[in-house]
This record gives sequence, C-alpha cells and structure tokens, in this order.
Amino acid sequence: MTAIPVITDFGPDSGGRIKGLTIRKPFVIGNVAKYFGKKREEDGHTHHWVVYFRPFEDEDFSPFIKKVQFKLHDSYPNPTRILTRPPYEVTETGWGEFEITIRIYFNDPTERPIICSHVLKLFQTGTDPSTGNLSKKVLVAESYDELIFQEPTALLKALLEDINQLPHGSFQPHDTDCEKNYPFFMFIPPNLLS
Repeated sequence: MTAIPVITDFGPDSGGRIKGLTIRKPFVIGNVAKYFGKKREEDGHTHHWVVYFRPFEDEDFSPFIKKVQFKLHDSYPNPTRILTRPPYEVTETGWGEFEITIRIYFNDPTERPIICSHVLKLFQTGTDPSTGNLSKKVLVAESYDELIFQEPTALLKALLEDINQLPHGSFQPHDTDCEKNYPFFMFIPPNLLS
C-alpha cells in the first residue's frame, strides 16, 4: 500500500479531471433485522436491526470515503448518525419500517456527496405484524448499486486505486437479494443469530 494521497499533493482543483476515464465501485445498502419474540414493555420495540452501506466486494472504501451519514426517523434520539470509518452501519431497535437516507461524502473536496435511500425492512413479506405471528428468522433486505466516477480528478483516481481487501473473519454467509443474486458475506451480530 502506498501513502494515502492528500489534497495538497494535487492543488485546489484536485489535479484536474481525467478525460475519458470511468471507475466503478459496486456497493450494497441494506439491513438485517430480527424479531425479539415479543414487544418490549418499556418502549414497544419489537426488532433489533442493523442498516449498512458496504462494498459489494471485500474492499476497504475508507481511502476515498470521508464519512457516511445515516438519517433515521426523527423519533430516534440523534437521528443523524455519522460514521468516519468502516464498518459503515448503524445498530438500533424499533417497531416500524421507514426510509433511511444515506449520504456518502468523499475525501476529494471537489466531489459532491452521493445520496441513497433504503427502506428499513423488519417484517417478512406476507406477514401481518398485527397478528403477532412473526418469524424469528433473521430478515435480510438489501440492494446492489454502483458508485460511478466519470472523469474523476487525479486525487480521486489515486484514492480509488489505494484500495485494500477487508480482513475476513466475522462475516456470516447468506444469499443476498441483490439484483445479481451473488453470494455475499457480511457481519451479522451474534445476538441476532441466537
């Protein structure tokens, strides 16, 4: 791995745009959720969940990503969560499904943030939450997408080329529901597996 490039190495325009170059970085946004088995008395929550932004392949995006911001429902304390290093994920509990806005900021100041959204899914398709007959299996809801950098700056190109593989270890395999249906490895917190 080389030294991570910094803005001062490239000047105020980040070294200018590289004409004709396109770089793609596939990613997955999604969530895993598990039903508690009953409604919690103190807050009415029924599920433990984790929402995430992850590389599709086992790459470390931290050289080119400055931060990832998750905007949860306003009913959560501190609904705007900012993560500056992987894993880019938020763990919470709740009782309802809602849309989460995810903003991805880059280390190249000339690049605008990318905005994605994900609908937090807690309930299996075809189940009626009001019956209380809910599955205790882990639910996975995710989608595949790509960051596409057309004519990136010299700085961003250098950052995108400074990618390492993420370490293997605590990742649990599962079949994704991503459009290409690739097998995907992700961390599922141990308390969701029991």
